[in-house]
Amino acid sequence: MELEVKTLDGAAAGSITVSDEIFGLDPRTDLIHRVVRWQLARRQAGTHKAKQRSEISGTTKKFVRQKGTGGARHGNKKAPQFRGGGKAHGPVVRSHAHDLPKKIRALGLRHALSAKVKSEGLIVVDNAAAIEAKTKALAASFAKLGLSNALVIDGSDLDRNFCLASRNIPAIDVLPIDGINVYDILRREKLVLTKAAVTALEERFK
Repeated sequence: MELEVKTLDGAAAGSITVSDEIFGLDPRTDLIHRVVRWQLARRQAGTHKAKQRSEISGTTKKFVRQKGTGGARHGNKKAPQFRGGGKAHGPVVRSHAHDLPKKIRALGLRHALSAKVKSEGLIVVDNAAAIEAKTKALAASFAKLGLSNALVIDGSDLDRNFCLASRNIPAIDVLPIDGINVYDILRREKLVLTKAAVTALEERFK
């Protein structure tokens, strides 16, 4: 598959041949959905906590007389039905993470990349570097490429000026190739890959 390569200023910079096994698959939403659920479950803090009746400070003395009240014969103020009592079956601190095979995770990433190609949401640039860390100049370059909501993936080493300049632009994320993931690809309208990122992806899935 041939993909057009552009510069950050929107000019043509040739083309690049990419693998159909990474960028040319017919996207399967079920695989992508499984990977996104796995990612979000791992990210969930799981710090929710409600005190149960064994953790509540309260009297266990019989607090009403046995007969004549018309009520039940309660002997513990920590019971869930009383104000200030413990929560019945409340949330506890736990991990929400679940297992997902590595092959499914890798396949989900390939299908997410193919989905971006199919929806014309993938742009390949020759490099992601800035001469100086100026947000205004980088925003003008993004406007020429038609980028207002995008994820930029570069090689293993990010250009410092590019990172600093893009940091203050809303809805623009910059990640190294090691940080590429399905959720971030899907949450942005456009995916911008440098030639170095494409090469690293093909070596990764070789």
